[in-house]
Amino acid sequence: MSNPVFLAVDVPQLDAAKALAQMVKGHVGGLKLGLEFFCAHGSHGVHEVAHASGLPIFLDLKLHDIPNTVAGAMQAIHVLEPAIVTVHAGGGRAMMEDAKAAAGEHTKVVAVTLLTSLDERDLERTGVTGTPHDHVMRLADLAQDAGLDGIVCSGHEVKSVHKRWKDGFFVVPGLRPEGSAAGDQKRVVTPRQARDDGASVLVIGRPISRADDPAQAARAIEATL
Repeated sequence: MSNPVFLAVDVPQLDAAKALAQMVKGHVGGLKLGLEFFCAHGSHGVHEVAHASGLPIFLDLKLHDIPNTVAGAMQAIHVLEPAIVTVHAGGGRAMMEDAKAAAGEHTKVVAVTLLTSLDERDLERTGVTGTPHDHVMRLADLAQDAGLDGIVCSGHEVKSVHKRWKDGFFVVPGLRPEGSAAGDQKRVVTPRQARDDGASVLVIGRPISRADDPAQAARAIEATL
């Protein structure tokens, strides 16, 4: 896509989300709507934001349940025609296969590997051995075997995954422009580095949404690409 930046519209208020979408619609390639927004406003809210912006919608729902339940959830959101939907790779191959089979023809299904808010110590506490990189690579292989379109991973892993999965679709969140605060993210890179390393979509939230001029912030990030 010509502009790989998807703005994370992480605001719970519908009017605020629509206003933000309208401000940046000429300067980003799409919008990411997450669990907080979807729980507050459901399908109606997604329709409203999509109509206000005219942009592709990335539904970041991180579905994770038994295969039949996840397939049913995917079928339920057909009407929204999302460009991208996330499931958790930790749900296993059968769940991912059923999710992809139930998705709309034009919807990319990507698997979340490891949240960018987690590091090696967090993994150890959940009983997972090895480095974050090792864990991401294992789950990426599983997602590819399951027939998904790609994965979500941090900028630290996308280069390695891209080498092994040449035609994969890679969503990279947790990005921060030079000089931005990392916040609650632990494994961050710049948008330019992620793009150079093979990212298909760059998910950026606070550096744009909390800027004094979100449109200008989006333009400045796009200029670095």
